Amino acid sequence: MIALPDIFTDWFASRGWTIHPHQLEMLDRAEDPALLLIAPTGGGKTLAGFLPTLVDLANQPHEGLHTLYISPLKALAADIKRNLTTPVTEMGLPVRIEDRTGDTPASRKKRQRADPPHILLTTPESLALLTSYEDAPRMFRGLKRVVVDEIHALAESKRGDQLMLALGRLQRLCPELRRVGLSATVEDPQAIARMLAKHPDPCAVLLADPGPAPDITMLTTTEAPPWSGGNAAYSIPAVLEQIRAHNTTLVFHNTRAQAEIFFHNLWLANEEGLPIGIHHGSLDRQQRERVEAAMVRGELRAIVCTGSLDLGIDWGDVDLVIQIGAPKNVKRLVQRIGRANHRYNAPSKALLVPANRFEVVECVAALDAVREGALDGEPKGRGPRDVLCQHILITACAGPFHANALYDEVTTVGAYKDLSRAEFDACLDFCATGGYALRAYDQWQRLMQTAGGLWQLRDPRSAQKIRMNIGTIQDTDTLKVRLQRSRGGKPLGEVEEGFAATLSPGDTFLIGGQIVRYEGLREMTVEVSRNAAKKPKVATFLGTKFATSTQLSARVVAMFQQETWPGLPTHTSAWLSLQRDVSQLPRPGRLLIESFPHDGREQTAIYGFAGRNGQQTLGLLLTKRMEELGLNPLGFVATDYATLIWGLDRITDPAPLFELDALREGLDTWLAGNAVMKRTFRASATIAGLIQRNTPQSRKTGRQATFSSDILYDTLLKYDPDHLLLDITREEALRGLVDFGRIEEMAERVAGRIDHKILTRVSPLAAPMLLEMGRVPVKGAAEERLLAEEAARLMQTSGLATLTPPPSDKPKWRVGY
Repeated sequence: MIALPDIFTDWFASRGWTIHPHQLEMLDRAEDPALLLIAPTGGGKTLAGFLPTLVDLANQPHEGLHTLYISPLKALAADIKRNLTTPVTEMGLPVRIEDRTGDTPASRKKRQRADPPHILLTTPESLALLTSYEDAPRMFRGLKRVVVDEIHALAESKRGDQLMLALGRLQRLCPELRRVGLSATVEDPQAIARMLAKHPDPCAVLLADPGPAPDITMLTTTEAPPWSGGNAAYSIPAVLEQIRAHNTTLVFHNTRAQAEIFFHNLWLANEEGLPIGIHHGSLDRQQRERVEAAMVRGELRAIVCTGSLDLGIDWGDVDLVIQIGAPKNVKRLVQRIGRANHRYNAPSKALLVPANRFEVVECVAALDAVREGALDGEPKGRGPRDVLCQHILITACAGPFHANALYDEVTTVGAYKDLSRAEFDACLDFCATGGYALRAYDQWQRLMQTAGGLWQLRDPRSAQKIRMNIGTIQDTDTLKVRLQRSRGGKPLGEVEEGFAATLSPGDTFLIGGQIVRYEGLREMTVEVSRNAAKKPKVATFLGTKFATSTQLSARVVAMFQQETWPGLPTHTSAWLSLQRDVSQLPRPGRLLIESFPHDGREQTAIYGFAGRNGQQTLGLLLTKRMEELGLNPLGFVATDYATLIWGLDRITDPAPLFELDALREGLDTWLAGNAVMKRTFRASATIAGLIQRNTPQSRKTGRQATFSSDILYDTLLKYDPDHLLLDITREEALRGLVDFGRIEEMAERVAGRIDHKILTRVSPLAAPMLLEMGRVPVKGAAEERLLAEEAARLMQTSGLATLTPPPSDKPKWRVGY
């Protein structure tokens, strides 16, 4: 047991603080090989993670790097540095603390490698880059601890896989290295414990006192939510009233575009001129930092934000969180709630604002889950091989390596524990030669094997390009937005390249909460001027569109089985009662399908609750099946809970449409030549190092990268269909953009049990889908039939149908229009 030095107890006492039990236990267990701490927001978990380090450095001098702190966000690393510097300075500890991110000046980065601080705060990408240098063994030789903050956020993405591969490398360099994971929201502690520990045994889990339950309710509004849409404009007056009544309010949104629209509407209604800011990942860094600084100083009454403020940054006196739109994921909601009253003994206060009528049900289900402490999450898949390919190249940059040793090292990482030697060798061969179809080209001949069996870079100069392209975040296809140079050229942020291509001079759009007018494109920069238009376009921003989790969807369906719904507003419970009377509500373990006529078309609603990507894919596959069966579909639209298909013929027996093998076969055919595959290929090829966006001379634009990747994709598909990257691409597409796993989960859940309701008119539950945006047309036999019928109708109306040409090769009449 390590005793807490007097200087620490005196410092706690001077602040009127009492050290928490879990902080002391972290000190007691400082020698555990790995330890996961789950503590509520405001419970001092970051200090708990650093306490063994600070005590060790206070008791005995240490030369070089002692502790590495890994954060998912650059801003979080900077915030921790500020908060950690205070106790170190006030106690006079001989500890040097520095951060290292993409924003750190090159001169400081170079110095840090030669003379590392005692505590280095960094991100997964920067750590991967550090391990790629030849002097990595010297820099890390004294490393004793690694602290991974907000580990749950990293566990869900390729950034987490990249991080754990880097930790596997550090563990080989420093066999006695201790690992610590910190989080407030973990739905499966043992899964995170297995990820954090060195394979095969999960590490110990320390659960802190959860503290008081959060104070979370639905916002009461005078106006009912609309039937569809996601902007929640109806709630603006009620939200403004809450902002007035609190010190600082965070108003969270699920997408950046929604945040922009809501901020614009909020500002128009803000007649008092309350100081309100906006913060999301597509805004210029300096603008984000100004907003962050204003928050810390307490100068803003509210900030409209997205996931950029999800994690554990202490933004001043935040006493209310408002979530606009259904949270889609209980764990994300709990994380966001924790931003309010960032103290251990104070309950977090939060309000939910459903954007539409169906989201009322989802919000109530999420509230129940939070009260029960039931977090959700999807099971983690195997380690992605494109990330492994990048890791192999990073390893080669650091110096020659033995394939056997690297394989043994990689398989100590939980996500890669089942990686076969054949799979590893295929990745190694790809890194060395580019694969069968590409091995004739010098640019992909990157590794060579020496006479002694070691693998090394074929050309040492290629290390620079590899390092410039390290990372798994795909922030491609964006263009910078600046005010015209005559106005100072102030940067505002960035928009997607596809959106910029739709703009003509004079068009207006929203960015950073202000309306700007598009003036032109100069050197791949969108130049704009300020404008006072009332109805601008909304820029499309790179960012995730969340799908409702499997667990939350199941809660919604379970709610439908209640006799009454006392927890729902009257307008929503009446809507569900009407659905029960007119048709029926979806039931657990069964698939509800409704068929009804509307607007001269036959409509079919499928309530699969498979998430937006899954329901979108289901629409594509079902319309394809309908085409094959001669059912003449015309289009579809998808939401998180259902897919609505319209066409010329009524579906009388839906069972044949849902044969899983046929759907899977249809998916394979559809994916082979689809843009989804090319988009996924481009992302995986970039991560794996086949496509290099950054070179010492320049950075490829999105269009240049797309052109290069499309040519490569078509070439491999034609000449090397079994190429490793095509295999990876299909894996990634199924798991990500098309989410076929959710369709398979739906099929297993219902096991062919279908409730098919044939109605005379639209049902209450289907009605909102008729108003939904994002309708996808189907080009096929139905369209041809409509054109033929319309041509016949026109001929009949004009009287031309009665004319018949004389029997001749050349007609003696002509109709001209």
